[in-house]
Amino acid sequence: MLVAENHPSTREIIFNQNRKHMKKTNTLLLLAIGFYSTVATAQTKPPGKDWLIDNHAYTATIAEKGKEIVISNGLLSRSFRITPNVICTDYRNLVSGEQLLRAVKSEARLTINGHGYMIGGAKGQPQNAYLLPAWLDQLHTGPSDFIYTGYQVTNIQPYLKWQPHGWCANPKQATGKALIFSYQAQAPELKGLQVKVHYEIFDGIPLLAKWLEITNQSGQTIKLNQVVNEILATPEEESAVVGGVQLMQRPHGIYIESNYSFNNAMKANLSDQTTHWKADSTYTSQVNYDYQTPCLLEIYPIVPVGIAMAAGEQYLSIRTYELLLDGYDRERNGLAKRQLYRTIAPWTTENPIFMHLVSTKPEKVKAVIDQCAATGYEGVILSFGSGLNMEDTSAANIAKFKSLADYAHSKKVLLGGYSLFSSRRISDEDDVINPATGKPGGAFFGNAPCLGSKWGLSYLQKIKYFIATAGFDIFENDGPYPGDVCASTTHPGHTGLEDSQWKQMELQKGLYRELNEKGVYVNAPDWYFMDGTNKIALGYREVNFSLPRAEQLILNRQNIFDGTWEKTPAMSWGFVPLSEYQGGGAAATLEPLKDHLDAYEQLMMQYYGAGVQACYRGPRLYDTVTTKIVVQNVISWYKKYRDILNTDVIHLRRADGRDWDGIMHVSAKLPQKAMVMLYNPTQQPITREVALPMYYSGLTQTVRIREKEGVAKTYVLDRAYNAYVKVTIPAAGYTWLVAE
Repeated sequence: MLVAENHPSTREIIFNQNRKHMKKTNTLLLLAIGFYSTVATAQTKPPGKDWLIDNHAYTATIAEKGKEIVISNGLLSRSFRITPNVICTDYRNLVSGEQLLRAVKSEARLTINGHGYMIGGAKGQPQNAYLLPAWLDQLHTGPSDFIYTGYQVTNIQPYLKWQPHGWCANPKQATGKALIFSYQAQAPELKGLQVKVHYEIFDGIPLLAKWLEITNQSGQTIKLNQVVNEILATPEEESAVVGGVQLMQRPHGIYIESNYSFNNAMKANLSDQTTHWKADSTYTSQVNYDYQTPCLLEIYPIVPVGIAMAAGEQYLSIRTYELLLDGYDRERNGLAKRQLYRTIAPWTTENPIFMHLVSTKPEKVKAVIDQCAATGYEGVILSFGSGLNMEDTSAANIAKFKSLADYAHSKKVLLGGYSLFSSRRISDEDDVINPATGKPGGAFFGNAPCLGSKWGLSYLQKIKYFIATAGFDIFENDGPYPGDVCASTTHPGHTGLEDSQWKQMELQKGLYRELNEKGVYVNAPDWYFMDGTNKIALGYREVNFSLPRAEQLILNRQNIFDGTWEKTPAMSWGFVPLSEYQGGGAAATLEPLKDHLDAYEQLMMQYYGAGVQACYRGPRLYDTVTTKIVVQNVISWYKKYRDILNTDVIHLRRADGRDWDGIMHVSAKLPQKAMVMLYNPTQQPITREVALPMYYSGLTQTVRIREKEGVAKTYVLDRAYNAYVKVTIPAAGYTWLVAE
């Protein structure tokens, strides 16, 4: 056993320095600017426990004192003054002490009938680099601004009526408090239009949600062109005299995600359609000579909403989630984002064990269901190319698959299927119409149906009917709505180009919300997690699964390593071609399985060891008794350690084919504090001393670590909470460690 030198981690230094010095620092700053007159100073020191290790003490509260209302949970606070309008005066990360607000802006902005209207906020701040409380009484509203009329406090209500089915890491919905500000229009032309701005603060995580509710009681139809549901004037991240918005650093302390994401990037920030960092021309004392510093955050869909609201109609905006980050550490920020998903989308912590079957012949489906029952697999997905057509709602087709679903359920196995939506051509009448040409073509996938077309609306109804009547448990939707706009004026699901994206998006999300609430597990290759989907791909290049098996082993570990920085293991799927996929011949495939047991076992261990389900696509799970035993052993091992294998991944070393690589799962709540998966891609055994970072396990002094089911040894943690373990990894093989 070796103990490392005394070199504390960056995270430990920051956390301990904050604990020692933040109270003194904040006190001096607050005295200097006179902020003791506000309830925003309710907490001026960092929390005593790291919320990523133990978050139980951080309970959401909403407090009113005089003219101010403060929402807080001990990790963040956001303060509002309610005169002369609702004004956000303070937005603070209570872990780092960072202030996220430098100036007053409106709380939202609407464009109605071509004119802009502010929701809340006030004008007249003399200096936009910082905000002093003495200025607040001098601020005033504009003549057309929506004016505050009252507020309401409630408990957070679940966005989806989800209930867990089968194994689930987090079976509980999020808790916290909601603050709802009500506004009415001053402008005569909008008399009767009501707006509510919802803020939700969650227990145990530095996270806010924000969304708008608009009710048209004006007695007339209005055109809702655009909705901006968040406007924040933030401090700049850097001081640059020249440079444009796109070239300069965005503020690191706030991470934004909204339930309006698409484009098949399989990554949140690249799928995002709503986050806009802009320059602020009113900030005239900034260093940048052209006023191009990215220090104004606005949240709105890139393609405007563009809908007509009839009298009495209600509109609900996108939901924006604002996660406050306390540093630059990639792993820590990734852990925070993963906790976001576990909190607001707990259905993503369901993680059934499934395979992809390439046939729908009843005898083959039943045979694979029997194999699943025999090995511990929990579900079968009738894969692309299997012959499944969920758009066929004839009595005969329904009867065939209901019989198979009933058989699966009798064996305690789930049954589901694959459906392709977008990258296909239907007809000139039903396809997306390109606004540049007035004809089909030019969509994200070249040709694609419009979800608001007659065919698209029928597709949605057929899918829902098939799943409900056949009794399917899993829906894999390939090519969900990718954000195409459509210039058709004859499609019943939208009126024209302007509302085509918003209407199609609502239809797609509505499908997933409905299936989620009915207990259907949904795989979809796009970022619809907030609206009910369970799983997305790690991210991969399909042709790589036609490469030789030895190459696939390393590439898959790279995919796992790269795909779990922001996604939890349960949110991801990988791919294992049991039979030939897109080529590559015998060198690329595992069939016959009995001839490639080493590769088959290691591929399973790589994925299950990461907590990631792969699409094991082929005609069967095993072909001999020996193969069956291998699959049974891996699944039995996975289920034994399932809880720890579905916790967060700490990234140890990325696969490069030259030396060891590995990942580590970690938990401060489970009996197993860590599970370490180590791999050796070389052709000789290697012995290495590996540093295992145990900070997020909650252990501070010692840890007991065993290799596989061997005898545990005690290791002393260094000041950076590392345990140093010497381990030998077999040639072209793997090993695993358990920390307790």
